[in-house]
Amino acid sequence: MTARLKNQAQLIYLVLAALFIASLVTSNLIFQKFFYWEPFNLFRFEISVGILPYPITFLITDILSEIYGQKKANQVVVAGIFASFFSMLIILVADYVPVIDNSPVSNETFSKVFGLSPLAVLASMLAYLSAQFVDIRIFHFWKNLTKGKHLWLRNNFSTFLSQFIDTFTILFLLCSFKILSWDIFGGLLLSSFLFKIIVAALDTPILYIIVYLFRKKFNLKIGEELTNL
Repeated sequence: MTARLKNQAQLIYLVLAALFIASLVTSNLIFQKFFYWEPFNLFRFEISVGILPYPITFLITDILSEIYGQKKANQVVVAGIFASFFSMLIILVADYVPVIDNSPVSNETFSKVFGLSPLAVLASMLAYLSAQFVDIRIFHFWKNLTKGKHLWLRNNFSTFLSQFIDTFTILFLLCSFKILSWDIFGGLLLSSFLFKIIVAALDTPILYIIVYLFRKKFNLKIGEELTNL
């Protein structure tokens, strides 16, 4: 690989890492708002808005796993966790400092939206970290087993299991810390998991297109990764 292509590969890696971290941090900031979606009146999804950027993180880790390898994908996940902890730390400090009389946002409003239990945040981050590492590990298990073929298989199988682990664990913790009521646990679990399955299936063509463009640009064979960056 020429020096120019190597620099381009590194730049793309940084952009994907930035998108991953931005999606992860945003998801953690907005997840307390819940909405419903009824496609064709067939099923009513009741899900957190935090789920909207979440599938992007799994798509990006699959791209990184396929093109840059397991080690590079894991590094981005760890960086995302540090970014999440750092953002939560800033929010805790912002929640603690006193508000002025003419502040457009009161202490009560700010605390209601952002003042989460540090223990709950820590637990949800650990759950997400576990789910992402499971996703990457299963992805590479299927990649090695199929000798780099059947991209759709490893993309969906890795995402389905890891998304269920993440969804179940986070909802369980949110209900345990009384941020959500146990009465809605089952409905939210079903809605969130089904939504993630649909999104994972829909993003498979996108993954194929992106991987094809990578292979064409960097002259990669099926199953080959960009190493030595």
